[in-house]
Amino acid sequence: MSRPRPDERLALSWAWLAAGLTLAAVAALVGFLLARGLPVLGLDLLFGSTPPLDALLGRRPVWEGIWPACAGTLSLVLLAGALAVPAGVACGIHLAVFARGRWRDLLRLGVDLLAGVPSILMGLFGFALILLLRHTVLPGANTSLLLAAGCIALLVLPYVASATAAALEGLPEPVRLLGPSLGLDPWQDVRSVLLPAAGRGILGGVILACGRAAEDTAVIMLTGAVAGSGLPSGLTGKFEALPFTIFFLAAQHQTPADLDRAWGAALALLACTTLLLLGARTAHRTLERRWKGGDRP
Repeated sequence: MSRPRPDERLALSWAWLAAGLTLAAVAALVGFLLARGLPVLGLDLLFGSTPPLDALLGRRPVWEGIWPACAGTLSLVLLAGALAVPAGVACGIHLAVFARGRWRDLLRLGVDLLAGVPSILMGLFGFALILLLRHTVLPGANTSLLLAAGCIALLVLPYVASATAAALEGLPEPVRLLGPSLGLDPWQDVRSVLLPAAGRGILGGVILACGRAAEDTAVIMLTGAVAGSGLPSGLTGKFEALPFTIFFLAAQHQTPADLDRAWGAALALLACTTLLLLGARTAHRTLERRWKGGDRP
C-alpha cells in the first residue's frame, strides 16, 4: 500500500483539525448551556407557582413559567410542518423525477432563491400581507399563529424540497430502474420504490425544517408572538414561543432570576430539538426495516 503524498497528509491533517474544532466548539457551547440551565430546570421553570395539572389543562394561566412558550413552539412547529412538509416533498419529487428542461432549471432556481431569503424579510412579508388584507378584503385581519406558521412554512419549504430532490437523485441507478423494470407506472414507482429508498435523506430535510421552525425568532416577532399571551387560543390568536421568550428574557430581564429562566428556556429548546432528532431517527429506522421486510415473520 503506497504512502500518502505530503499534500494528501496536509489535507487530511486540516480535515481532522476542522472536525476537532467543530466538535470542541459544540461541546463548549452545550457544556456552558448545561452549566447555566441545569440548576433551574424543574417544574418551577415550566409552571411557576401554578399547579402543573391546572396549567396543562389550561384552567389557570402561567405567568412565571415557560409552559405557554413550550406549547406555542409545539403548535408552531406542527402547523408549519403540516404546511411545509407535504408541499416540499411534492416539490422535491417533481424536481427530481418529473421536471425536465427549462422548467426544471426555473423550479430549481426558485427553490434556491427561496432558501436564500433572510428570516427577517419573511417576517416583514407576513406583516405587510396582514396590512394589505386589513385594508382590502379582511378589515379584522391581525397577526396570529396561522400567519406565523405560514411564514415559517415558506421559510423552511426549500430545505424539504432540496433534501427530497437530492435524496431521490442520489439513489443508485439499479434502484431507479427497478420500478420501470417491474412495469410500475411513475407514481407507483415513486410511492413503492423511490420514496422508501430515499427515506433517510428526506427525513433529514424534514428534521432540518422542523429545527429551523422551532428556533426562528425574527419571523414570529413580526407575525404573532407576544410576551405573556399565555397558551395559544386558536389559529387566529397570539402565542408565545421559546425563541421569543429567550430573546425577551435575555434582553428585558429585571432580576437574575429572569436571566436564569432564559438559560433554562434555551436548554429546554435544545432538549426539544434533540428529542425531535431522536424521534425522526427512530421513525426512519422503522420505515427502513419495514421496506426491507424486516418485520415479516
